[in-house]
Amino acid sequence: MSFLRFVRTLSLGLWLGSILFFGAVVAPTAFGVLPTRNEAGMIVSGSLAGLHWLGIVCGLLFLLATAILSLKQGKGSPFAVRDVLLALMLAMTLWTQYGVERRMNSLKAEMGVIDQVAKDDPRRVEFNRLHKYSTAQEESVFVLGLVLLFMVVKADAKSE
Repeated sequence: MSFLRFVRTLSLGLWLGSILFFGAVVAPTAFGVLPTRNEAGMIVSGSLAGLHWLGIVCGLLFLLATAILSLKQGKGSPFAVRDVLLALMLAMTLWTQYGVERRMNSLKAEMGVIDQVAKDDPRRVEFNRLHKYSTAQEESVFVLGLVLLFMVVKADAKSE
């Protein structure tokens, strides 16, 4: 069972680490070193899709390891707080990738180079609103993940 605990903790740690790396390193570096915001945006957008897929895979691994642990131990509930937190994290990630990001990409395609579009253009205003929303979603997933990680590590320490 320690292997399953390891998989669970590793998958959550990888997901959280990737979010932190993306927000603290990838996005600021792209916008800091590339010659145009448009090029940086393309790198960040592509990286964000990879980040979301990594999160989805890690979330599913976490759920699988948790379900197997619960079955082996004869306890657990599909509505345990940790499961609800992970389900929220997955739902937010899926919504950001397939709802928000899809709409942002559509707006970018309509506008071309965003910096050449007037700041009061309704498409740019909507893009900026969605960008703020997307950022808040990523931050929320990260915070929920930190809470979940604390809960899992604490529960694992008790069961040893």
